[in-house]
Amino acid sequence: MGATKTDHFTDKQNDIATLAKALGHPARVAILDYLLRVDACICGDIVNELPLAQATVSQHLRELKNAGLIKGSIEGNAICYCIDEKGFAKLQTYFNVVSTKMEKKKNKCC
Repeated sequence: MGATKTDHFTDKQNDIATLAKALGHPARVAILDYLLRVDACICGDIVNELPLAQATVSQHLRELKNAGLIKGSIEGNAICYCIDEKGFAKLQTYFNVVSTKMEKKKNKCC
């Protein structure tokens, strides 16, 4: 069996790419914005907020959860979703490193 392209990159690079991919759709960004406003909610609340079908919202929630940007806990017959701080901490750390390196190299690029 051949190696996948992701095998050529570090775990950290693959983690950041997964997080960035999850953020790469406006519906997912809208879901995150909504969760930041309300702290926690169920899928039906998000469906009422966005112009998307319930199945589509569920797919986007699954992508965000798999990436580690949201988490969900079972409450009765529903799953209550909220922001997963750990995923955003990884992004924050990455962008802080990038910003620091850019600041040090200020005006040294073409």
